[in-house]
Amino acid sequence: MITSSAVGATRSRKSKTEAIAELIRGAEPADIEPVVAWLAGETLQGRLGIGWRTLVGAKATAAAEPTWTVADVDQILSALAETSGAGSVARRKELLTDLMSKATVDEQEFLIRLLTGEIRHGALEGVMTDAIAKAAGLPLDVVRRAFMLSGRLPATASAAIIGGAEALADFQLEVGRPVRPMLASPATSLADAHAALGGDVSVEYKLDGARIQVHRNGDDVSIYTRTLNDITERVPELVELVRALPCDSVVLDGETLALTDSGKPRPFQETMSRFGASSERELLLQPYFFDCIHLDGVDLLDEPLSRRLAALDRVAPGHRIPSLLRPDLAATETHLDDALAGGHEGIMIKALDSVYAAGRRGKSWQKVKPEHTLDLIVLGAEWGYGRRTGYLSNLHLGARDADGGEPIMVGKTFKGLTDELLRWQTEEFPKHERARDDHTVYLNPMLVVEIELDGAQVSTRYPGKVALRFARVLRYRPDKTPAEADTLDAVRELLP
Repeated sequence: MITSSAVGATRSRKSKTEAIAELIRGAEPADIEPVVAWLAGETLQGRLGIGWRTLVGAKATAAAEPTWTVADVDQILSALAETSGAGSVARRKELLTDLMSKATVDEQEFLIRLLTGEIRHGALEGVMTDAIAKAAGLPLDVVRRAFMLSGRLPATASAAIIGGAEALADFQLEVGRPVRPMLASPATSLADAHAALGGDVSVEYKLDGARIQVHRNGDDVSIYTRTLNDITERVPELVELVRALPCDSVVLDGETLALTDSGKPRPFQETMSRFGASSERELLLQPYFFDCIHLDGVDLLDEPLSRRLAALDRVAPGHRIPSLLRPDLAATETHLDDALAGGHEGIMIKALDSVYAAGRRGKSWQKVKPEHTLDLIVLGAEWGYGRRTGYLSNLHLGARDADGGEPIMVGKTFKGLTDELLRWQTEEFPKHERARDDHTVYLNPMLVVEIELDGAQVSTRYPGKVALRFARVLRYRPDKTPAEADTLDAVRELLP
């Protein structure tokens, strides 16, 4: 509890890192995984489906002295996760009451925030990997690579502390276990991106679809979202297609989207609706792959993009994303025009010598769009007036603090909100409510929205000392977590 409070009380990345590293270094070996998960705001058991009211109802008189150990609490959380069926409601209440009655006031507060997903003290992935490396006395790149391949911070921390570099080296790409996806940085302009990366590039359409990662080992196929959620059972048409590819094992990175009868992309929300659907599908999804990081027993993560694209051409040539190799600036501009005419977002320019740096947003992949867009965090919404009376309308928007602090407010907007979005916001936002006054409902920072804007300007009105110019809502991004939102630095890069 002390470390959690210390991390939440500072914006200093260095202070956060040192506090977490000290805790990890001093933890019992068996406690490392749950401790790291909890500091990251998660449990090893995943979501337990326990609401705030249930927890408050189970809250009893606090214990005077701490008695719970990490192992004890983790065991109760496992019991909660495993409890289902007849009598489960009473059993879960019994477990929660026992948990809360033996917890101190500070422990009760921490447990409530942990189990309701409201730990927001800044122990994000970047800070956590820094802390793990510091605690283990290992190079940061070694820890980052292990996390990239394992996809799990707790397992990475345990291996680093107990087994050191040798244990981390055991994490290898495993077909069937998702890898954190490589990310792109926004380009200031097409000409700048082309000049920065030189002529040895691949230029690809940037589709308005949903990121997917495909794994196949023999007849076993798994398909994951950008947040590593398994959606295999929801996309049987993609499974069937991947199973027919001419290979024994493969890991592909790409996008999928639903198309109209004329071949144009359907709205992003229609594609995303397939990921959450449990009923019979109505829209068929089409895959477009742009990378191959494993093929028939050979891992390609550390190979240049040129070799990975050659592997992609061997295994799925009919499903390549439209692309050009080594085009000049004029051809790149034409490719951008063609992408926009086809209803897509823009283009990606990628260095052909780049390795697959999973989970990193480097400069070797750059995205070019005709308009500036940012993925920001919804911090609150004001009640509308006039035609919008009764609806939550004007959004409070925050950028991510790269050092793991609370999101930093950079503007407001009500532009671009359709009647459908207004109805959805008014129904959805109270589920994430943190507080409210007569004019505004303030939210826990859980929802990501894509904002189109004309740029940014210096401003003293907001804490970030910068404000959005002519911001308007494009869409919500249920495929992204707040940890993937754009940073304050990304907003500042739009300053004149």
